[in-house]
Parts: sequence; C-alpha cells; structure tokens
Amino acid sequence: MTLTQDEEFGGGLTTGLRQGLELWIRARRATRAPYDVHKAPDPTLISSRADLSRALRRQHIWAGYPTPGEMQRIAGSWSLPTSTARRVIAGDTLPVDPHQTAAFLRACYVLELAELAPWLNAAARAHDHGPHWVRAHQSAAEAIAAAGAQDPSDDSVGGNVAYGKGAGAEKAA
Repeated sequence: MTLTQDEEFGGGLTTGLRQGLELWIRARRATRAPYDVHKAPDPTLISSRADLSRALRRQHIWAGYPTPGEMQRIAGSWSLPTSTARRVIAGDTLPVDPHQTAAFLRACYVLELAELAPWLNAAARAHDHGPHWVRAHQSAAEAIAAAGAQDPSDDSVGGNVAYGKGAGAEKAA
C-alpha cells in the first residue's frame, strides 16, 4: 500500500483510517440523527438506570446508528449479541455487566480508556455502586493510569483493554 505525503507526515495509515471513520460517523449522524442531538451524551449526568438507558441510546445515535449486526462485529459476537444490542437500543434492557457495557460502548465508537472510565463510573452509580461495577471502574482507572505512564498515545480499547471482573483485571475479547 502506498502512503501519501500527508499520511507519512501525519501519522501514517492509522491516522487516515481514523479520519475516515470520523467523517463516516459525522455523515451518518447528519443523515440519521434526530434534530435535537447536537453533542455526545455526558456520562457524568447519569444518576439512575433510566438515565443510563437514555444515555446509551443517545450514544448509539451519536455513533451514527450502527446496526446491531455492525455492533456485534465491532464488539465481538460473545461480548455483545445482536439481540442484546437491539434491546439496549430500544431501551428495553441495560447491559448485564461491565464487560457488556464496555462492548456496547466500544460498538458505539467509545474507543479510548479515558472516555470509557466515566461511563463505567456512571454505570456504577446507576446500579447503586454494585461491587462488580465499582471494580470495573477501578480497573479502567488503573488501566488509564498505566497506559499514561507507559505510552500516552496508546489508549484505545479496540479489543484489548483491562476491565475488572472479580478482584483482578482481565482482557476483554
């Protein structure tokens, strides 16, 4: 594959792919989102399960309305089945655990750990600070700190991020 001069100086092929994805999401959002969606939802405003459900649906809109099948391909078939994605989008249910919440958000292009941590904190608040939700938020915060100490440019969650399950952190598939 041949890189253009802009790609060589601007960070290579990865930068071009990220810019392409961002443009695609913007175009999809512009043609599909309702008139009242002007910005991404703020997870710091979530205080209940109803708020979390609404915010997840808004994030889905902000991501350009990916179909449940697209979401399953992005997140992985075992992480986020199409039936679950469809029910969360419809507002019929919430993700059952932190891993499924992270998979749903990853499928909605929340790809950086720094963006994921507030969502997991919001899910912990919405679920009355249930132990596994709190551990997931703490693990994400530790992963952010570790990524910042190692390489601040490598904080994506495109499939390999540490989320808490139990006492230790495991890799999400």
